[in-house]
Amino acid sequence: QVQLQESGGGLVQAGGSLRLSCAASGRTFSSYSMGWFRQAPGKEREFVAATRWSSDSTYYAEYVDSVKGRFTIFRDNAKNTLYLQMNSLKSEDTAVYYCAAVHHTGVIDYAAKKWDYWGQGTQVTVSS
Repeated sequence: QVQLQESGGGLVQAGGSLRLSCAASGRTFSSYSMGWFRQAPGKEREFVAATRWSSDSTYYAEYVDSVKGRFTIFRDNAKNTLYLQMNSLKSEDTAVYYCAAVHHTGVIDYAAKKWDYWGQGTQVTVSS
């Protein structure tokens, strides 16, 4: 089991940057696929980005199309921490951002219901 705690959200102007962090408990952080989801008011929780262990001994990342080229997901297994670097932020990025974890599988599943562990969320507000 793993517990997750996000931090780093806040208010930023359009075009600005934020870095979200997700601190994970437990000694098996490296065995989990890790991801970021977001949920805007009145909308369903949506996949943003995730990273999983790949067969070539590296971590593989996937992104939703709307954030490609602007967001970068990365992890520091020594610190049990997942990050989301968000650049060129837009007003439509405004949402509560959640960190999620699931035991490694062969693919990254974009459906929130497939992920087992969740943080409390951190608010990101982008003003235009």
